[in-house]
Amino acid sequence: MEFTVKQIAGLLGGEIEGDGELKINQLAKIEEGKSGTISFLSNLKYEAYLYTTEASAVIVDKHFEARKKVNTTLIRVENSYTAFTQLLQQYEQIIKGTKQGIEQPSHLGEGTTTGEGLYLGAFAYVGNNGKIGKNVKIFPQAFVGDNVCIGDNTVIHSGVKIYNNTVIGKNCTFFANAVIGSDGFGFAPQPDGSYKTIPQLGNVIIEDSVSIGAGTTIDCATMGSTIIREGVKLDNLVQVGHNVEIGKHTVIAAQAGIAGSTKIGEKCVIGGQAGFNGHITVPNGTKVGGQAGITKTWEQEGLSLNGTPAIEFKDSLRSAAIFRKLPQLEKRVNELEKKIKDDKQ
Repeated sequence: MEFTVKQIAGLLGGEIEGDGELKINQLAKIEEGKSGTISFLSNLKYEAYLYTTEASAVIVDKHFEARKKVNTTLIRVENSYTAFTQLLQQYEQIIKGTKQGIEQPSHLGEGTTTGEGLYLGAFAYVGNNGKIGKNVKIFPQAFVGDNVCIGDNTVIHSGVKIYNNTVIGKNCTFFANAVIGSDGFGFAPQPDGSYKTIPQLGNVIIEDSVSIGAGTTIDCATMGSTIIREGVKLDNLVQVGHNVEIGKHTVIAAQAGIAGSTKIGEKCVIGGQAGFNGHITVPNGTKVGGQAGITKTWEQEGLSLNGTPAIEFKDSLRSAAIFRKLPQLEKRVNELEKKIKDDKQ
């Protein structure tokens, strides 16, 4: 696939400085650019590569001022990072669109309807009475259970397991070995010290434009639904418990864990290995540091939380500074106690 710089600039709404007829056939990092590739400069720590790169074109911010002569063609846009992301998305859609048809052996259950452009890879299994939208891609060895609805343009990579009755929106991506709709961790303690399994009868609802990382698990609800709202991005190895709700456009990094029935608001940013108690609420716009432990409901929106149990970020920094000084403080206290004791003698 080959495009001109002019065509790419038109897609991005950019202005060209240089040769708009150059051919582009690949994307590249600016430090690895070769003839025929396009790259971008957003972080000025990489500015030195702009003057040495062999890339045919580089996307830069509209108001960027070069300090040396630039030998490559520039495409000036409002935000180079956003523009390059847009270009990556377009490239990804072109790649995805090349996969169509039903490979064998695979299984498509009775009563399941499919839209045009379906790709069903070898050894993939789709259950009965489901509904699959247009241009859905289900890669080899994926499992989709009964009564599952999947929206247009969703991609399900190899090894993904989607349990019965799950509802998935449009433009979602599920990476390898994600598990959607497995039983929540529900066990009732018995008088003899054993545990009795509580049936998990609900489902999982995933709205449009959600990304689920490799190895991430989302449990079905005990009753009702576990809900992942529009635009949520979950990294690899995230655990979402039963009846959890995650608000729109929240992002959660790897190895975070959310216990059952917790509600996380919209546009939250959650660091890796953060943990959440069950049955609590985290308001919109909350930022949670890596390895933080959220043990209670917070009311105020937009806070930054850190530490375990989590406290406000500035307070956590002060606490950490004091903690580092504890050995010296202990020594001073011991010296003062000794001095007081000596003075009394």
